Amino acid sequence: MEDKENKAYSASLEDYVEAIATIKKEKKVARVKEIGDFLGVSKPSVNRALNKLVDLGLAVHEYYGYVDLTEKGEELAKEVMNRHQTLVNFLVKVLRLDETKAQEDACRMEHALSNETMDRLVKFVEFVSACPKAKEPRWIENFERYLESSERICCGCE
Repeated sequence: MEDKENKAYSASLEDYVEAIATIKKEKKVARVKEIGDFLGVSKPSVNRALNKLVDLGLAVHEYYGYVDLTEKGEELAKEVMNRHQTLVNFLVKVLRLDETKAQEDACRMEHALSNETMDRLVKFVEFVSACPKAKEPRWIENFERYLESSERICCGCE
């Protein structure tokens, strides 16, 4: 896919691709109305975006028919969804945000980060998740207590 530093797709188009993939996963097919409902936009907005996606070779859409992603569109959807889930994991597991807030913030963040930053976040989440000493590394538990009390607590390095 495109390098995030020279990104070819707008956040809006990535959201449409992600929405189509999500709807197809749940319902097997995607329709204009469902895409609009999912994204909270009007049918004309969906149709304009679909025309762009078709022009870019990311989607196929017959007028008044189902919407599908091309192989290129499926690849982009997978990338966007992976970025989203990595960000959710980071926000929930490390920063201790609730799932709803993490989902909302991940939607905003997933389009803005460079590949380098995203790769580093993936590695960090993997690193934190692989702690062999406990279910949660001690410094994460201490951070959670710090969030609750604002009391200065050692990070767990001792």
